Amino acid sequence: MSSETVSTVMPAAFFGHGSPMNALELNRYTQAWRAFGRSVPRPRAILVVSAHWYIGATAVTAMPRPRTIHDFYGFPQELFDVRYPAPGLPELAEEISDVVHPTWVGADVDSWGIDHGTWSVLTHAFPEADIPVVQLSINAFKPLDYHLELGARLAPLRERGVLVVASGNVVHNLRGVNPGMVDEGFDWAHRFDEAAKEVMLGQPTEAATLDAHRDFGLAVPTPDHFIPLLYLAGLAGAAGDGSDVLVDGYAYGSLSMTAYTVGLTCEGAGPATGAPRLPADVPADSSNI
Repeated sequence: MSSETVSTVMPAAFFGHGSPMNALELNRYTQAWRAFGRSVPRPRAILVVSAHWYIGATAVTAMPRPRTIHDFYGFPQELFDVRYPAPGLPELAEEISDVVHPTWVGADVDSWGIDHGTWSVLTHAFPEADIPVVQLSINAFKPLDYHLELGARLAPLRERGVLVVASGNVVHNLRGVNPGMVDEGFDWAHRFDEAAKEVMLGQPTEAATLDAHRDFGLAVPTPDHFIPLLYLAGLAGAAGDGSDVLVDGYAYGSLSMTAYTVGLTCEGAGPATGAPRLPADVPADSSNI
């Protein structure tokens, strides 16, 4: 790797990715993702913690050519035709294992790839798909503190040219989705998102305590989309810093689209249009958005 890459401390980010239809849309959120991609130094690799790789182990992808995974159904064929042909970086698996030791991290050489929590964002942020992409799974068996601490242990990678990206949604309740509330949020969604924002901007190391918030059960009925936020919180804490809001807003009443950055401030707000409409014949709670 070049000395220029080594000397650059990469920023880090959390993206509220929302519906996979965002991959095809130009709206205020995808404009913010594009602004982020234009603002960061060119990474040696991108390490992504996606809500959609939620398994019973901590693992990293270690194949040279990860496949594009279309882990949803009921959406237009155009979305299934999307490919994000970024290369992998198998040697990064050992590097990650070293920096998070003694936490065990397995190397996945053939089962996963690049899921839509990753490519729906990267297709905007890094449309050339020429930067190696590696995914880190979310271990479903571990408590919130584990993920916060693991995020902090990833901090040395930022000094080695690795851009760490987390992708989920701070508020993610698919059973509560109201397709008519395209750019709105329920009161409880606003309350929890604002509480999370206060923590992320001021005391990110306290992010795991958000489970005590009165609206946690509604905002986070399952932890898969919330946990990626803890990885960014851990990185922010390791840097002794808070995070900055890249863009915020709500979708379908029960999703928060808030995105955060660490180590980078850029203009993220795009045009006034917000979240894309959901396909009319697909129950949101079954579509894996």
